[in-house]
Amino acid sequence: MTNVTMPMLETYPLEINLDRRQLASAIDSLISCSEACTACADACLSEPMIAELAKCIRTNLDCADICQATARVLSRHTGYDANISRTLLEACVMACRTCADECERHADMHEHCRICAQACRDCEAACQQLLAAMK
Repeated sequence: MTNVTMPMLETYPLEINLDRRQLASAIDSLISCSEACTACADACLSEPMIAELAKCIRTNLDCADICQATARVLSRHTGYDANISRTLLEACVMACRTCADECERHADMHEHCRICAQACRDCEAACQQLLAAMK
């Protein structure tokens, strides 16, 4: 976990209908995944066979954006709408799974793809756990 997410959730003055530690863990996983995907896309752009990595780059950037948006929404609780959070988490699960699958295709040749794939798998699991807690 980051050193900010949990303290911020602990200071929220109203009730949160989710376990704060589980929520913090999911938010941190989303932020880490977004960072990994952004860095992986950038590293792919520096590889000599860039055309072969076009799908990977696109998938990285899509996943990064979806994870970042989801982390931001999950960090807000005033006027909370569980349907929006659920929908974003479901989109994150799909984006992370797709990105991990694509990065794993290149993981033997590119270490950044291996690291990104693992971050995506971790984030996918964190999102699924939070979804299960919301039902």
